[in-house]
Amino acid sequence: MAAETSSSSLQLPCVFSPQSRQYLALCAQDGRLRIWNTDSKTLHQEYVPSAHLSATCICIAWGPCRTVKEGPQRKKRKSEVVLGEEKADLLAMGTAAGSVLIYSTVKGVLHCTLDGGHSGGVNCVQWHPKDSLLYSGSDDTYIIEWDLQTGKARSKWKADRAAVTSLCVSPDGKLLLSAGHIIKMWDLDTKEVYRKFTGHSTAVTTLRFATTRPPDSNGLYFLSGAAHDRLLSVWQVREDGKDKNSVVSFTLTDEPQHIDLVASNNKEEAVRLAVVCKDGQLHLFEHFLNGPCKKPLSPMCSVQMSDTKDSPVPIPMLAAALAAGTRAVLLGYGTHLQPVMEKLEINTAERHVCLTRDVQTSMSISLETAVSKVKTPFVGDKSRVLAPGLPGHQAPVKGTTQGSEKRKKGTETREMSIAERLGEIDLSAVSTEKGAPKGTATLQTDNFAVLLLQGLESNDADILNKVFQTRKEMVIKKTVARLPLPAILPLMEVITKRLQGHPIAATLMVRWLRAVLMHHTSYLASLPDLVTQLGVLYHMIESRVKTFNKLTKLNGKLYLLATQVARSDCSSSADVDHKAKLVYEEESSDDEASGDEGLPDNDSDNWEEEEAMEEDKDPDSKGDSKANGEEDMERGNESEEE
Repeated sequence: MAAETSSSSLQLPCVFSPQSRQYLALCAQDGRLRIWNTDSKTLHQEYVPSAHLSATCICIAWGPCRTVKEGPQRKKRKSEVVLGEEKADLLAMGTAAGSVLIYSTVKGVLHCTLDGGHSGGVNCVQWHPKDSLLYSGSDDTYIIEWDLQTGKARSKWKADRAAVTSLCVSPDGKLLLSAGHIIKMWDLDTKEVYRKFTGHSTAVTTLRFATTRPPDSNGLYFLSGAAHDRLLSVWQVREDGKDKNSVVSFTLTDEPQHIDLVASNNKEEAVRLAVVCKDGQLHLFEHFLNGPCKKPLSPMCSVQMSDTKDSPVPIPMLAAALAAGTRAVLLGYGTHLQPVMEKLEINTAERHVCLTRDVQTSMSISLETAVSKVKTPFVGDKSRVLAPGLPGHQAPVKGTTQGSEKRKKGTETREMSIAERLGEIDLSAVSTEKGAPKGTATLQTDNFAVLLLQGLESNDADILNKVFQTRKEMVIKKTVARLPLPAILPLMEVITKRLQGHPIAATLMVRWLRAVLMHHTSYLASLPDLVTQLGVLYHMIESRVKTFNKLTKLNGKLYLLATQVARSDCSSSADVDHKAKLVYEEESSDDEASGDEGLPDNDSDNWEEEEAMEEDKDPDSKGDSKANGEEDMERGNESEEE
């Protein structure tokens, strides 16, 4: 069942054909379009797009039943007017590459390709009920109106700032609903906004008109469902424009995945609704739309399906279709590779119905007979196989250049286990090395989601450490956003344990905790036993918040002390050093006197040089020497006279 939960998390398209519900069209994990006949329970057609691996199919929409005026098979269709199921012909597929493929089930070939209009992946396609027109919404925030007769875009306009995730055309073909986070109603004649509806916090994934009445009579209703939301909201288009809030809400057990309804034509006719949730359950509703209803409405009947083993395992529902005249329901359940179709009447008097079916034997026999070119890889005892459909499983972890070199060097053909692959992934080397070749592939966000799921399921500390060591905010946000809802609580438990550990690990875990609370708060708030499951985290955060005020005061005091100590150190270091770096000592007065007394002596031959040096050193001494010289001259003259 791991494969089932992972495949359902991707919301693979699965749609019944209109009116007769003769065909079931779906795209599996391999990107192929398969059309099953609900009457014979066999595969009717299979189409493999040329880019089915690189540009996977995101959405599918059946076109309206083609009338006699179209196509070269006019005479053949006149004889088949009674058989409405044979009129379902064209099928539109929106791809991740931005193109729209139109497939013809009557001819069994691709009718045309609508490309060149979108720069992002096509999230939704919707047919016009009367004209040969098709509307597509994309990640590039634009809506394109395609003309199927020419195969070109008829008009293109910007819908919103966010990506367009859902479209729906009114039964009369005059209004168009588009939604990202805000629901807008457009007038198709002028391509202007007619009304706006706000109320969803996440991307709207489902839009359906519930009534066929005109909008000017206050009787036009439509319903909407959003991602990670367990409510279906019903909106009323009022003539006075006071339609800001939803009037009715239907409660679900999980996010809606497939919706089918029988519209109401008047006030006396109730709207019948069949909703297949992400957890594989079917919920049936029936309600008269006549104004607002304060309390959310619970399902009239909930249907689950399980196998016939001793320990029953649930079988997920893929799609459901309601019959217009009877109470019968057409169910599609099992896997996307080989679904099982069954038409039955459900006893709605019981609130909960559990159906048991043995689908393993029929699926295994049909798979062995139908598929013959599939090679089963060798799986070791220590290896762990990634289930198909997990987010990011389509993108390789390693580049082609590295793989070719390792194949040349190694001689063994044994498949590497997850532990060995993790050992070869060096995130720091790939991100920090400047001289790394361009062909080396880095670990992408979807690979992080796969590794995190594997680590949570196996409780492997090495895998979790590899994922939790990243510090990039964008990688953390995208990884948490790609996780399925059943993995949120185990992730919160791991984060709680690591927050109680080393402070460095706690700083890393705070980023993951913030990303989880930003993306999955609505899911966590809807859990009934959230307080008991996250009680440890709550008490830990509360205890740390209580000590935060004291720590802040202590931090302030330490800051003041540190600044005072730093200032005192600076002031002590700035004092003037009284000790001179260079000391010049002059000769004392005693030395000068002794030098003067020795001047008349003839013992010193260098007295003139010493006298000159003394004159240079001190002008006072120079004056004294002059006086002494005059006295000497006078004495010399006296001696000559004698």
